[in-house]
Amino acid sequence: MIARPEQHFRLFQGIVPALISTCASDGTPNVTIISQVFFLDPKRVALSCQFFNKTKRNLLENPRAAVELWDPVTFEAYRMGIRFLRSESEGALFETMALRIEAIASHTGMAGVFKLRSADVCEVLWFEKADDFLLPEPPSEECREKLAEPMAAEGPLTELRALSIVSARVNRAGDLDALLRDTLVALDELFGFRHSMVLLLEDCGTLVAIASRGYGESGVGAEVRIGEGLVGKVAEKRVPLHVTGVDARLRYSRAIRGSFEALHGAQGLAAEVPLPGLPDAQSLLALPLVVEDRLLGVLAIESRDPLAFAEWHEAFLQVLANQVAIGIDRLDEPEQEATEPAGAPIAAPAAPVARATHRFLYYPSDDCVFAGGEYLIRNVPGKILWKLLRAHAQGQREFTNRELRLDSSLGLPAYKDNLESRLILLKKRLLEKCPGVRIVPLRRGRFALEVDGDVALEEKA
Repeated sequence: MIARPEQHFRLFQGIVPALISTCASDGTPNVTIISQVFFLDPKRVALSCQFFNKTKRNLLENPRAAVELWDPVTFEAYRMGIRFLRSESEGALFETMALRIEAIASHTGMAGVFKLRSADVCEVLWFEKADDFLLPEPPSEECREKLAEPMAAEGPLTELRALSIVSARVNRAGDLDALLRDTLVALDELFGFRHSMVLLLEDCGTLVAIASRGYGESGVGAEVRIGEGLVGKVAEKRVPLHVTGVDARLRYSRAIRGSFEALHGAQGLAAEVPLPGLPDAQSLLALPLVVEDRLLGVLAIESRDPLAFAEWHEAFLQVLANQVAIGIDRLDEPEQEATEPAGAPIAAPAAPVARATHRFLYYPSDDCVFAGGEYLIRNVPGKILWKLLRAHAQGQREFTNRELRLDSSLGLPAYKDNLESRLILLKKRLLEKCPGVRIVPLRRGRFALEVDGDVALEEKA
């Protein structure tokens, strides 16, 4: 059976670094590791050039080289003969390859130092499996069946069925919370993606996780600044990012940082950005949520499996992300004005024998709120919570989104204020940190603030 590069998607994921062998014009050989071998089509690949090194000089002098790649599942080796064609330092190919490197570099504080200099396009002259690389004993039939299992569920019918199911859930979602919850559940049930989150953009240029699955309570509230780390780079570039072998790439970038610091010191290098989800993630797929030219947020999916994402997942899930973005935009529209008077005091429930006191501390300088001495929330959601708590102390129990939008002291934008997402974040943070104080939806655009016991409010300059 003739080996073809397009039939071996796993080889080009970078989970096992590839080796490239080049030769100078005087016949001196050089073998080194290369970080990216990017598959373009059956006749072309692109190599990442991050340094002006001996490999690049050799390719310019003698354009023929050999590359060895390994399958991360079977550990079989494949060899490929290539001929250097040209270098690209701009355009779609360069931007796609550069994003992976920039994201890892940004995560480890090496932005601007550890970067792609060019994408070197090469012609594939031949491609073959390396004979006798492994022991001759073949894998068992059971092992072969197991290796084939992930591919068995793929194909157009499965993709269309999954898209149909997700589309139906997006369309019937009555509020933003239900939309995000159903989307992440669908990713788990239909694709087996156990860890996912949606981060929405705040006015201050920060992405905040308002929905997550698989992280327990720690997922909601995670923050990432635009341009920082893997997720922040996706928000900045507004293009999908698929990274495999995350741990190995981070270790490589940290090693480069260590060498740089030894020569030049750490001055000018940023601190490492913590991953917003799994600390031991091996693969990441992050997709921008964009409507027209507006960035709404990022859908991030992680896995401890370095081969969690198949070749078709990126394009397919971007279609899903586009639908989710449209749904978010639709559900963030202001509601119709309430027919009943908003904010009318209602009778408080009968007091229990022993009433708990929930203590809140508010700092107006950054709108930061602490509950029981522990950080709870900040920025605009912090302002909203403080308004609700003060109104509750004066006897108000029900609120409308409209009255919040009309309150100029909250500083909500006149257009696309993300109020729904801020209330969802506030609701989940209260549930996690202070369950005795709850935001309870009543119907679209109206909610109640329920308190088990009393509240004590303190404000500090």
